[in-house]
Amino acid sequence: MNPKVDFFFDKATQWKEEFKKLRAIALSTELVEDLKWGCPCYTYEGKNIFLIHGFKEYCALLFFKGALMKDPDHILIQQSENVQAARQIRFTNVEQINDLEKILRNYMFEAVEIEESGAKVEMKKTKEFEMVEEFQQQLDKNPKLKEAFEALTPGRQRAYLLHFSSAKQSKTRESRIEKCIPQILEGKGIND
Repeated sequence: MNPKVDFFFDKATQWKEEFKKLRAIALSTELVEDLKWGCPCYTYEGKNIFLIHGFKEYCALLFFKGALMKDPDHILIQQSENVQAARQIRFTNVEQINDLEKILRNYMFEAVEIEESGAKVEMKKTKEFEMVEEFQQQLDKNPKLKEAFEALTPGRQRAYLLHFSSAKQSKTRESRIEKCIPQILEGKGIND
């Protein structure tokens, strides 16, 4: 148990019992408990294996390389189509966790084996993400914008591309692009 992680469990109002049970299972694996992104994160030789987190409708274990796991029990969930590596196991009550305890432990050990093997999730390249026509037009007519966008990290580029492409209407895409141009020119990501 890492005392700096206690605050996460102490402050929890929702999922308190579920978090406590997930923590007990996680600690039984002898992984190192740490606090990352405000959540309990379990590591092996300094590498992130999984974390515990909660949402309004469910709490979950999130396996960082879940896409590489076998999932014989079909319980791993891809949060959205844009999530490439991570997979969740979701819970809405402590009974579900109790029923799956042995399976969860097996999944945790499999995740460690994947990390030990050095396996990597094959990530989609930034150029494979959709470039909406409205943004391409802006890049074509504004060389400074194109240069600034290309200077961004691949992750920041992807975040913008996803933000623009998720709008269904052209008018909304154009509005999003206009709002983001100053940030791109400043070399900032969408969440900076």
